[in-house]
Amino acid sequence: FLSLADARRRGFVIKMKLNIAFPATGCQKLIEVDDERKLQAFFDKRISAEVAGDSLGDDWKGYRFRITGGNDKQGFPMKQGVLTNGRVRLLLSKGHSCYRPRRTGERKRKSVRGCIVDAAMSVLSLVVVQKGEQEIPGLTDKTIPRRLGPKRVGKIRKLFNLEKADDVRQYVVRRPMPEKEGRKPKSKAPKIQRLVTPVVLQRKRSKVALKKKKSAAYKEAAADYAKLLAGVQKDKLSKQKKDKARRKSSIRKSETAQA
Repeated sequence: FLSLADARRRGFVIKMKLNIAFPATGCQKLIEVDDERKLQAFFDKRISAEVAGDSLGDDWKGYRFRITGGNDKQGFPMKQGVLTNGRVRLLLSKGHSCYRPRRTGERKRKSVRGCIVDAAMSVLSLVVVQKGEQEIPGLTDKTIPRRLGPKRVGKIRKLFNLEKADDVRQYVVRRPMPEKEGRKPKSKAPKIQRLVTPVVLQRKRSKVALKKKKSAAYKEAAADYAKLLAGVQKDKLSKQKKDKARRKSSIRKSETAQA
């Protein structure tokens, strides 16, 4: 792998694209930087590290970025936890980043890049964690509304600051559908998750009642079995007593006959 010193010695021009995202507005901006002095602040930093954006120019003064990932010049992604600036081959399975299994239980050895930034990176993904003094065109000067709203009851209540008595169904964010000529405008709404309705409560009551019914039937069956077992045991003891008495009487009769 080409280090920064080797790149300088060979006279290579270091270029890197920075994909900057600003979650507050939902916008992203891709800039290309070919000045090594501007990129110097990002070198030898790991994923999740925070970097000041002053080195990118006066427009970025006061901004702070968090590194979230990137790709090298061959397209291999960075992986968190691999403490190297080179490329390694790891055996990945379900739940690992940089890999999506196609079959159940599948594992695969794939090439990934370490989590340390160096001069061989092609694209670096950044997130703005602190806004600076100036507005950046295309990043902070406009807001892109979210296409989809929350689905879960708790998140809808949190978004609109609702009370428990409020009807959550009246506050669902609806998505307008493309209009067609001669037809009424339509909109779609998501199915609300974890919504407590009378049907849900009735279903819960029926489950509890069924559980109690099964428990009572089990106790009744256990009591019947214990009663049956006690009767069988009593019959067995009485039979044993009769057999014992019959044996004693036969022994007595044999003794008297011999005498």
